[in-house]
Amino acid sequence: MGQPILRNRIFERAGDMRLPDDIVECLGAVFAGENLVAHLKTLAFLASRERRKSVKIAFMKRFPLFIVLPLFAVTMSAQSPTPSDGRDVKFEDPLFDKLVGNWRVVRKFGDGRTAENTVRVGWVLNHQFLELHYLDVATPPQYEAMAFIGFDHKMSRYVLHWLDIFGGRASEVIGYGTLDEAAHSFYFTFNTPDGGQFMNVYAFDPATKNWTSVMRQKSKGPWSLFAEDKFTPLAPKP
Repeated sequence: MGQPILRNRIFERAGDMRLPDDIVECLGAVFAGENLVAHLKTLAFLASRERRKSVKIAFMKRFPLFIVLPLFAVTMSAQSPTPSDGRDVKFEDPLFDKLVGNWRVVRKFGDGRTAENTVRVGWVLNHQFLELHYLDVATPPQYEAMAFIGFDHKMSRYVLHWLDIFGGRASEVIGYGTLDEAAHSFYFTFNTPDGGQFMNVYAFDPATKNWTSVMRQKSKGPWSLFAEDKFTPLAPKP
């Protein structure tokens, strides 16, 4: 029944009682008019300003799906939010999976020097980080480092913690990285304690299945090559 007809029927039965438009609108949806106008006491009850909330409650009971379901969804979302980071949200990355294993790494520095390392790569800490353990092949080893690559789900960026035998100051900054899917590469940038910048790029070659790691640095002048690592699989011992 339309609102004008419903309103006239109500006025006929209620005399001077005038229901607000919002009440009439609710009545049309809840009671469809016919049952309502047959009960004058019901009209008097509804005409009371103090009882308007009761009509809204009746409307909610009549059409629960329009109200209850959205509220249920909001409530469940507030009570059980999907964590963006944490113990139950592991770091999964198919490209970094290709780095897992044991490698022989030849490092060529910008000044022409070379060094050789073995690197053991694997997922650690509940699959939250990819650990790269570098160890010089010299006896005794002259260099050792551990790099931990993780992912910040909230910020949608990779993180790289680089720890080595040179101590805390050289290791106190974190690199933030992005993925270039087309180039099969990860780009990490660091802001060094002395005000400079450092970049570390890990790149995968689909043809050879090998990796390279290029490190560049910048202080006051232009970018310069610090070192380039070439990864080749380390054959297991017989």
